[in-house]
Amino acid sequence: MKTAAALTLLVLAVTPAVHAVEPVPAKAVNDGARDVNAAARAANAQARARNGPAQRAADARAAGLAAAAGAAPAATVAASAPAKPALCKGTIYLTFDTGSQSQAELIADTLNRHKIKATFFLANEKTVRGDYSLDPSWSAYWKARVAEGHAIGSHTFDHVVYAKDGADGKIVVKPGFGDSAGKQISLTSKQYCEQIQRVDQRFVELTGKHLDPIWRAPAGRTSPRLLEMGKACGYAHAGWSPAGFSGDELSSSAYPNEVLLKKLLRDLKGGDIVLIHMGIWSRKDAWAPANLEPLISGLEQKDMCFATLREHPDYRK
Repeated sequence: MKTAAALTLLVLAVTPAVHAVEPVPAKAVNDGARDVNAAARAANAQARARNGPAQRAADARAAGLAAAAGAAPAATVAASAPAKPALCKGTIYLTFDTGSQSQAELIADTLNRHKIKATFFLANEKTVRGDYSLDPSWSAYWKARVAEGHAIGSHTFDHVVYAKDGADGKIVVKPGFGDSAGKQISLTSKQYCEQIQRVDQRFVELTGKHLDPIWRAPAGRTSPRLLEMGKACGYAHAGWSPAGFSGDELSSSAYPNEVLLKKLLRDLKGGDIVLIHMGIWSRKDAWAPANLEPLISGLEQKDMCFATLREHPDYRK
């Protein structure tokens, strides 16, 4: 509450008074906007340090709205998610790959408040809870995403990263999890298909529903042979747009959140697919608490709409 109140006061402080008769210099407005953005980033840092997903989500929302609004009137900052545009200037496809799952609740909360449908790609990855993302302990989470209408695809069960084409029509991969974690192994087309389908089998056990017929190769590494394996298995591969690389798996010291956010808001166009992870172990300054809310708000202000990959022209059934 203190964070939200402080942000509101800061926004009020840089909002022009209604009785002012002198125009506000452009430099002063820009300085005020920078002050609000700096305050928002500081609030995000405080929010991430707190315990409890609900509190983190609430603080991130307040900070994100303030950052996206800049020096806009306080009423704009205090408002909930912006109304959907009557006419979309373009459609953005937000996609989320499993990871440490540290941002799972925040992501779900943010999408719900903005009434956005997205696409999730699932692998059985170790989480900050000490379990795995396809354990029964995640059943309620994935059931809720299904009920909300999100699309769900496979990210291979053991998060097997393609290394190269092998002999005899096989591929060489390096699983991130499972019995062969960290080792290079060769897989036939059938064995790779089993990695894709195993996610579907577990998902049915957790939710009673099948995956959408789409998959994403871990790390985005593919070859024509690998893509044919997925196609033969009945799944279409879904990568991401060059402009849609969020950079959330990069070093936060070399690629600060504000730099990554600015690039996305500048470069994203209608039809782009955005890659975001549900938490990255190695990134010190997590991406989602600082950037997801202002990214969505900024795109909504540009009259962009959002949809799952079910509506993307390349993946419609």
